[in-house]
Amino acid sequence: MKILITTNDITIGGGVERVVCNLANTFDESGFDVEILSFYHKNDKCPYTLNPNIVLSFFPNTLNVHTKHPLKRLFNKTIYRFFVAYKMKQMFKDKDIILYNCYFFPYFKNKNTRYFKIHHQVFKRSWTYKNKLFDSNIILTSKQLALWQSKIKNIQIIPNFLTQIPNKNADLSQKIVLSIGRMSKGDEKRFTSLIEIWRLIQRDKSLQEWKLHIVGEGEGKQELEQRICKQNLQDSIILKPFTKEIEKEYLNASIYAMTSKYEGFGMVLLEASSYGIPCISFDILTGPSDIIEDGKSGFLVADNDLSAYATKLKLLMHDETLRQTLGKRAKEIAKEKFSKEKIMQQWDALFYNGIVNCDSTKTC
Repeated sequence: MKILITTNDITIGGGVERVVCNLANTFDESGFDVEILSFYHKNDKCPYTLNPNIVLSFFPNTLNVHTKHPLKRLFNKTIYRFFVAYKMKQMFKDKDIILYNCYFFPYFKNKNTRYFKIHHQVFKRSWTYKNKLFDSNIILTSKQLALWQSKIKNIQIIPNFLTQIPNKNADLSQKIVLSIGRMSKGDEKRFTSLIEIWRLIQRDKSLQEWKLHIVGEGEGKQELEQRICKQNLQDSIILKPFTKEIEKEYLNASIYAMTSKYEGFGMVLLEASSYGIPCISFDILTGPSDIIEDGKSGFLVADNDLSAYATKLKLLMHDETLRQTLGKRAKEIAKEKFSKEKIMQQWDALFYNGIVNCDSTKTC
């Protein structure tokens, strides 16, 4: 079976691009003939490792659909997208499956090709009537299934997966709370809220030895630094750059804290769980509630309730036995629900049967 996986820009090193590479490598290891098509290439090469059998290609002369010029923007979002679809029809006649992870659509189709789309964002950002062009739409979590089904019938749930479950566990004795994500101007990860929560935490003198490590880069980093200094928290909040040795950050942490406004899935929660780390998150629209069992593997807090979040976080910081209990269950969930082998069964069911097993994904 020949599979083409598309993405906007494989070279930027974002979360979607990492998922694309993980899928490509796993499909290749399962015996599929895999090609990745990137519509853009801001940088010279893909930052993630690809198996040698995988072909990486770039669409020729793709125009920038994000231009601010109104006429160019209109052209790029209408006529040009039809051109791209027509060109893809000509270029990829031999593909059995094309798996979209981008903002282009299959307006023109080959008869023997099936067209799927993975939605990495929440319903409000992903929904368009053009999704009906796909043979199947794949969403990552169950929380917004009803919203999708109110608009479209061809919906499947297939979560992201861990490429491997680590043998190592964090020992949870280190006095470090960890958070990872891009420091954007829009503050989608709500690190400003996390800083405010940490200010509340620091009122408890028995917890002043604890440190908050925020790992990430982005155009909003300077603003976060200024906010930290203004709150006089520079001795307890440490901003760290992205690193390829992220395992060290997980193994040094005792709690993982997420404060995002929204997540398509929340891969960092899953990664932290795989190291046996209890997680705490706001119960936002999608992602955390599929990964965290409230009170059993971590805590879910009403969205944007900073005081309640601080209370749960302090509970974990004070009680190492509780951290160990919740962390053990977090790792069990990672193994039971999100291993590569488990999720690959669902992809096989979709590719060969056209529908994912309802028992494993809660869809029918």
